[in-house]
Amino acid sequence: MSVAEERLQILKMVESGHITADEAARLLQAIDAAEPHEAGAQAGSKPRWFRVRVTDLSTGKPKVNVNIPMGLVNVGMRMGARFAPDIAGIDTAQVMNAIRDGVQGKVIDVEDRDDGERVEIFVE
Repeated sequence: MSVAEERLQILKMVESGHITADEAARLLQAIDAAEPHEAGAQAGSKPRWFRVRVTDLSTGKPKVNVNIPMGLVNVGMRMGARFAPDIAGIDTAQVMNAIRDGVQGKVIDVEDRDDGERVEIFVE
């Protein structure tokens, strides 16, 4: 996903009410700060994306598919905690430690049968 696409996605999140204008401003600043660093990174050296996918269990269709640059993961984790503060069985500190340790691939795979959703989080 290009920087322009990331910016557009943030603006759409403001428009739909998922985040406030202040949160969007912080995200846009973080993109600007992360851009030169990521441009200099070598392919395969470090994870670059934090991907969240929420799928409807009954239909198998994706409800949410968001790619967040690794430079924005701290902000994203705080935002995610606002929308789902009581996720059973997920220790966000443990996820952050795994990311810092360089773990790549699927780090979370949880099914919520009550809401009919499956949440998967990947570090790529």
